[in-house]
Amino acid sequence: MSTSIDVPPDSDGFIRRECPNCEEQFKWRPSQETEPVQHVDQYHCPLCGQAAGLDSWWTTEQIEQAQTAIMPEAMREIQDIFGDAFSGNKHVTIATSSDLGDVPVPTPLHEPDDMVILEPPCHPSEPVKVPEDAEGPFYCLVCGSLYAA
Repeated sequence: MSTSIDVPPDSDGFIRRECPNCEEQFKWRPSQETEPVQHVDQYHCPLCGQAAGLDSWWTTEQIEQAQTAIMPEAMREIQDIFGDAFSGNKHVTIATSSDLGDVPVPTPLHEPDDMVILEPPCHPSEPVKVPEDAEGPFYCLVCGSLYAA
């Protein structure tokens, strides 16, 4: 089973991310997910500098969107598994319903045009956006080097 959600970019092409360590939000370009820098198996938070795996940067809202989107299919899969597991068993009866009730349709995510772009001197081709009120120093997304904006 798989599903996908639309994580829209802002008008500059950046998508929102959330640090799994400090839980602050910032933005990076989607190309950093599809074409990661060679030999990189983690990114660094530009705000706190802590590193985490490439798939660790989802925001709370993005996770909730994915959970809402996958729930109807997951419930159908569970019903099918239980139905198959106990079919033909005269001692167990499983009643399922194809009606999963009113399944909420996820509200599409919208990415506002907020934050300011920073280009780290060590990897200027890997810019990020940070909140306007964020105070440096900042850290390079790729190598974690400290720099002032």
